[in-house]
Amino acid sequence: MSHTTAFNPYLPSWEFIPDGEPYVFDGRVYVYGSHDRYGGQTFCLNDYVCWSAPVSDLGAWRYEGVIYEKTQDPLNPDGRMCLYAPDVTVGPDGRYYLYYVLDKVNVVSVAVCDTPAGKYSYLGNVHYADGTLLGNRAGDEPQFDPGLLTEGKDTWLFTGFCGRGDKSRHGAMLTRLAEDMLTITRDPEIVVPGSCYSEGTSFEGHAFFEAPSIRKRGDVYYFIYSSEVMHELCYATSDRIEGPYTYGGILNSNADKGITNGKPADLPMAYGANNHGSMVEIAGDWYIFYHRHTYNTWYTRQGCAEKLSFTPDGQVIQAELTSCGLNGGPLPDRGEYPSYIACHLFTERHDLYVGTDPDAPRIIMDGKDGDKATGYVANIHKGVTMGFKYFACKGVTGLRIHTRGYLNGDFEIRSAYDGEVLGTITVQGENIWWPFEGKCSFPDGVQALYLTYAGTGNGCIRGFEFLHDEMH
Repeated sequence: MSHTTAFNPYLPSWEFIPDGEPYVFDGRVYVYGSHDRYGGQTFCLNDYVCWSAPVSDLGAWRYEGVIYEKTQDPLNPDGRMCLYAPDVTVGPDGRYYLYYVLDKVNVVSVAVCDTPAGKYSYLGNVHYADGTLLGNRAGDEPQFDPGLLTEGKDTWLFTGFCGRGDKSRHGAMLTRLAEDMLTITRDPEIVVPGSCYSEGTSFEGHAFFEAPSIRKRGDVYYFIYSSEVMHELCYATSDRIEGPYTYGGILNSNADKGITNGKPADLPMAYGANNHGSMVEIAGDWYIFYHRHTYNTWYTRQGCAEKLSFTPDGQVIQAELTSCGLNGGPLPDRGEYPSYIACHLFTERHDLYVGTDPDAPRIIMDGKDGDKATGYVANIHKGVTMGFKYFACKGVTGLRIHTRGYLNGDFEIRSAYDGEVLGTITVQGENIWWPFEGKCSFPDGVQALYLTYAGTGNGCIRGFEFLHDEMH
């Protein structure tokens, strides 16, 4: 069976689906998330859409279309509220239920569909037996970021948001729902503490912030969430869905902080910020889906995924950021690759959070939201480094890149971010995308590629291509 090469981000570079919740239904992987607008001024400005791919070919993603419009909710007829991060669960009746929260209310809304990616219809709001909406009863904490798991006739709803220093928010909440998928049969209880209540617990330093999600692996429940530092997805485990939960560790960081593969653990290698995603098993392998930040803003996020590894006792090893993601191994060293698959992007400052440096490099595209334009790395100036992991290299003798803009100088080629310079590519200012190439003594084997600009001016890079002797 043919295999389509998979990159990170796994969807087209013009699509912006953060907060990804992946599920396998009938041999396909479906991803549900919120929907950012390219160049938007706030989060989640677009309607919900869905993408799917066959489990046998994780590079062949198919657009399923708009599955739910923001104006379908009776609370939002004029569309002034945004659809925040959703989740989907299969109810006891076999139908698909979409749970979400609008951005200006504290209640959980539900929509339903007979198929995973059809047109969902509004169903109602999660409520107590007396009809009071969850989030509106005296003493309720505001609802946010629903995460669902249905087992038998019970559906378990995890919600919550806890900003640092806000003592009114206690942590992640767990609520049980009846077969109608709306009525509460067990009142909310705190299962993982927020930062104000984590001192002395296993969660201290990695307390709950937002993005609750729940998965089961074997007999163990994995509660996935975004921690108080925002850029990392953490997990906690329990042998009962009700808990108690014990902190497990970090699944991934969208700044690659905590990873020691060729760098100090505390050194960020990409511009991080909020993170949201979950684990999923696909054809026997587990993956973590998360999102990255582009455009040097918090509001233009793209879905990425990495393969996960577990220790024999069920602990998860933090997944590093890569460009190959769902590919099942390193990328081949043939053909032109787009620059937007850079998993590392930084200056000599190594800023941790996106938007800190107004002069930072960024991934952008030519066009407006909805245009099917290919992304690229822009605002390249002296000291900017782009990193790409990993490639199966053999006999590489050079590199060709396509640049545009007022660049005059050299791109240094390395196989490690602080490694020796293996070769250089001299570029000059051009008004259109123009190819430049240089020789390099690139090593064989599974390798990373790093390009650091050491010249003057400012410009962009569209992509790159490994060269071999027969290609010159």
